[in-house]
Amino acid sequence: MFTSMSLVQEIGLAVLVVAALVWVIGLGHMLWDSRFHHPEPGAFEGLAFIPAQRGTASHPMESVELTEEEERAFAGLVRSIPLH
Repeated sequence: MFTSMSLVQEIGLAVLVVAALVWVIGLGHMLWDSRFHHPEPGAFEGLAFIPAQRGTASHPMESVELTEEEERAFAGLVRSIPLH
């Protein structure tokens, strides 16, 4: 093919050209599909499996009453965390 290139370079160039063509064809296909396939209105309204945030009042099952000893132990644990 080219007299100044070795066979390995020619193979590498051919692979690069084929990869570029595949990329351009794939990009064109994506853009062409996005022009004609629009999602239905209201089809995506967020992720249904992630619950909405609650207000400041939480559910009673989400809170735990601690004894004074547990509160002191937790306070000691928080004080032992290094703040860098």
